[in-house]
Amino acid sequence: MMKTGILRGGALFAVTFVLAACGQREVSYKADVQPILKQYCLECHVEGGDGYTKSGLLMTSHESLMKGTKFGSIIKPGDSLSSVLIMLVEGRADPSIKMPHGKASMPQDKIEVLKQWVVQGARNN
Repeated sequence: MMKTGILRGGALFAVTFVLAACGQREVSYKADVQPILKQYCLECHVEGGDGYTKSGLLMTSHESLMKGTKFGSIIKPGDSLSSVLIMLVEGRADPSIKMPHGKASMPQDKIEVLKQWVVQGARNN
């Protein structure tokens, strides 16, 4: 038991060290991600909104975001390359479903925050 606790603590230290060494800070869902979603996504992805009606995706909480759509998950924690959310905001999916739908593209710095959050585990922090 003692070794497991030490390994977990060491792993947490290693992740923190790697993030610091790469110059990346920990991305917070509440402080960093939620404001982006509110600005670019919640117009449609709330109950009664077009995005919710078409896809079943609610983006009003971490839990609803992680639940995904009626078609499946949109976030694969740790993997921004294959996370559908990132594919849609980057425009790597079909142009008809690029997000935000029918609006100007999300600025690259906001996309980078979302990507870092996903890579860091898409936690509710």
